[in-house]
Amino acid sequence: MDCRPLSPKLIFIFLILLFSACSAEDKQEQRTATTRENTTTSIVPVHGGKLIDASIGDATNLIPMIASDASSHAIASQLYLSLLKYDKNLNLVGQLAESWIISEDKLSITFKLKPNLAWSDGKPLTSEDCVFTLKLLQDDKTQSPYKSDYMKVKSVKALDARTFEVHYSEVFSPALATWASLAILPKHVFQGVDIMQTSLSRHPKASIGPYFLKDWQSQQSITMRANPNYFDGDVWIDERITRIIPDPATQFLELSAGRIDMASLTPTQYTRLFDSNPRLKHGFNRYRYLSNSYTYLGFNLQRPPFDDIRVRQALAYAIDRQELVDGVLLGLGEVIASPYKPGTRWVNESLKPRAFNIEKASQLLAEAGWIKDEKTNMVSKHGQPLSFTILTNNGNKKRADTATIIQQRLQQIGIQVHIRLVEWSAFIENFINKRNFDAVILGWSLSPDPDQYNIWHSSQTGARQFNFLSYVNPKVDEALEQARLTFDSNEQKHWYDIMQQEIYHDVPLVFLYAAHALVAVNQRIKGIEVAPAGIGHNSEFWYIPKALQRHTIQP
Repeated sequence: MDCRPLSPKLIFIFLILLFSACSAEDKQEQRTATTRENTTTSIVPVHGGKLIDASIGDATNLIPMIASDASSHAIASQLYLSLLKYDKNLNLVGQLAESWIISEDKLSITFKLKPNLAWSDGKPLTSEDCVFTLKLLQDDKTQSPYKSDYMKVKSVKALDARTFEVHYSEVFSPALATWASLAILPKHVFQGVDIMQTSLSRHPKASIGPYFLKDWQSQQSITMRANPNYFDGDVWIDERITRIIPDPATQFLELSAGRIDMASLTPTQYTRLFDSNPRLKHGFNRYRYLSNSYTYLGFNLQRPPFDDIRVRQALAYAIDRQELVDGVLLGLGEVIASPYKPGTRWVNESLKPRAFNIEKASQLLAEAGWIKDEKTNMVSKHGQPLSFTILTNNGNKKRADTATIIQQRLQQIGIQVHIRLVEWSAFIENFINKRNFDAVILGWSLSPDPDQYNIWHSSQTGARQFNFLSYVNPKVDEALEQARLTFDSNEQKHWYDIMQQEIYHDVPLVFLYAAHALVAVNQRIKGIEVAPAGIGHNSEFWYIPKALQRHTIQP
């Protein structure tokens, strides 16, 4: 399991990790790129057993509208659900909603809930819960990176226990997709609660999802118990346990020893170590597919020297992205130049990653006033050397190795780079949310919907919002706003191409690579289905044959 901020349209998916953002050609590309090794035989599902997986970072908050990281949403997405979801082929379908009607003027949506929905405490889930959740997110006191999408709703009204209607003040093309992101909360639990300061973030009282929280031991493990009254069918596996293991090497050892059933692999583990371990080779399945995410080096644009575009451009030329794909990913990924998944129609194909060019990088630094001292081989300005720190999360070996290679490359042009690895929860709360960093290596998980307003628009730079790099460009703002006002995909493509062109020129971050997801799962776990959305799309219906179930966990 990876740890990265989530874009607003992927509450999880997560990692899962997925509408109209994918054409038929895109979906075929994804099917072709998705591969599986060591196929399993289908067996009749039975109840029971435990599935134990691993995460490099602990969850921070189980209230979906507040949480912004993958570790939190991996758990919260099993407890709280949305009206809509993306199916295995990335089509938008109903989850809590049975049906929906969009008005002819595209300004209203009427949702009808599925019948007999009930929270795990027995209380019915009704349209009042949906209205309450929306108004809670819109409340001035709620700080949420997802908020701006839902401020577009002018009014909301419950028509009956299963039907409610939302009205928009203007055409908003991502409107329907946003309802695949808003996880509905129980009104009878959250009414009157300060959403920003509540124990419910760690101790949820009611679930509508396939599981409910049983136990959370900070920095150790999170245990979920199957919801016996799950509305969408039998949840076969009794318990799902996520162990917090920050070190990938330790995860691999635990996988090899059979103490965890599922883990993400590093490229080295996937390509070299897996086959040399008989227990893994014969007892686990490997899965590989191009993930819906990318990795980047981002700059705090409020801090010098990153307020100078020439410095940012110099850094982009000084980084050899193919070296990162070959050296860090062992070729299991792709170099990128824009914030969309390679192969999808939204990529601006006219943009190519800047070629590795030390001379060009040095020239740009000199133009910005950073002169190299021939004795120290370092660049300085007004007597101050050019030095900064790259922050990334502890336990993510790919990001740590990426930082090290970038450090070496930037030293060639006279820049001193320090690397600091920080535990995930502290990284988000103390550095990202407080804008307390020079540069970061992070990743964005992406949705099939192409809208990236929350990441790039200048209005999204506030507390807990996703534009934590403080990027401001009026042309990008206009492109994002105009794309939201049309349902014509060609016109949307026009505006998103402009957005990408401006970001490419400004270099608020350096796009590095899109990596392949590399996952190992114990062969005792059945029901896994490879699809364009990855392998997690039906995880609530995985099962373990009776003879392979275990009921105790060795430390």
